[in-house]
Amino acid sequence: MEAVQFRYNPARLGFAKVMGFFSPRAYLSSLGPLVYTEIPDPVFLSESWTVVRTRLCGICGSDTKQVFMDADFDNPLTTMVSFPMVLGHEVVGVIKSVASGVTKRQTGERVVLNPWLSCEPRGIQPLCAACRDGNYFLCENFQAGHLAKGMHSGNSSTVTGGYAPLLPAHESMLFPIPDGISFDEAVLADPFSVSLHAILKSPPPVDSSAIVYGCGTLGLLSIAILRHLYSGIDILAIARYPNQEKLAYEMGASQVIKSRHPAEIIEAVSQRYNIQLMHPWQGLPWLMGGVDVIYDTIGSAQTIETGLRVTRPRGNIVVTGVSRPKKFEWTPHYFKEINLIGSNAFGVENFEGQRRHCFDIYFQLLTHGRLNIPSLITHRYPLEQYREALLTSYDKGKYQAIKIVFDYTNSA
Repeated sequence: MEAVQFRYNPARLGFAKVMGFFSPRAYLSSLGPLVYTEIPDPVFLSESWTVVRTRLCGICGSDTKQVFMDADFDNPLTTMVSFPMVLGHEVVGVIKSVASGVTKRQTGERVVLNPWLSCEPRGIQPLCAACRDGNYFLCENFQAGHLAKGMHSGNSSTVTGGYAPLLPAHESMLFPIPDGISFDEAVLADPFSVSLHAILKSPPPVDSSAIVYGCGTLGLLSIAILRHLYSGIDILAIARYPNQEKLAYEMGASQVIKSRHPAEIIEAVSQRYNIQLMHPWQGLPWLMGGVDVIYDTIGSAQTIETGLRVTRPRGNIVVTGVSRPKKFEWTPHYFKEINLIGSNAFGVENFEGQRRHCFDIYFQLLTHGRLNIPSLITHRYPLEQYREALLTSYDKGKYQAIKIVFDYTNSA
């Protein structure tokens, strides 16, 4: 089958890094680490595995950061990946075939992929403490078992991802898509779950204020969750582009601050809540009051510093975004005793008195009409147009893009 494969090769990485300084297209050159190539069709990796025919695969921000090498080589997560890899973990499709030991899934089912390569897919018993608690993204065994090391589908050399028409999946990694829910809706289950997990780590108090920092897919879904599940919340959204601003209001934002400049954002929060701006000798202003909680879907030094300046004392900042580390002024963190909380992916959650996987929560909210999400898919590409798809993801402002997907609807 044809696939888009990322290869670890010092010469290819070096070429892309140097030439990418002049143009992002260099990262997608035939001389770079990303290649469109033919690889063997996937096989059953044990008696409990299946093969899924991909229908849609979303391009995640983490995919874009890897392709365009927006990270440092000392990133600790390099210990949890293996090459060559076929990227893509936001996958929906149809089960093509099942191995002899599969009991929970069957051929022909429409499914969404829970991509974590945790204990059960790796054949490890007993399960680690994290997996027993449903926190598969914190599994202790991403480097163990019969699979090559890797956190999830798409970053293990053994378990190829959705940048290919077929992929392997353990039966425990597949959730059936309920009747009445389209593939377009189902492909948002992964980013929805990332957003829900972050909000459940620090739910906004009744009649409180919240900022959603960033209005890409995660930010817009966060706004929808806050508006539909938490009544009386004043939701400020921070967006960069006009299409993001429009969708943020459609999702339920009370006000959208359309700026990337920290000083303008701080001033806007000051004006909305009538809080005095304080100006230090140098640098940005800050507030001694502020919002109750911030959901930061960008996670850069700039967004975290800005958040610390506009969060109330003992408020919370939940960070789901991942950006390159950089120095920033963090004095308000300790001075206002702000809780800075990391949020990684999704799993089983306590929600409305029950413990359920985030995918199940998402599908139930849709089925019962408790969640209204306009279509966030703005661009669809066949796999062979992977360069155009990734460049669209790289410059979403230019292309007015939100969610970009590889669409295999017309594939053989």
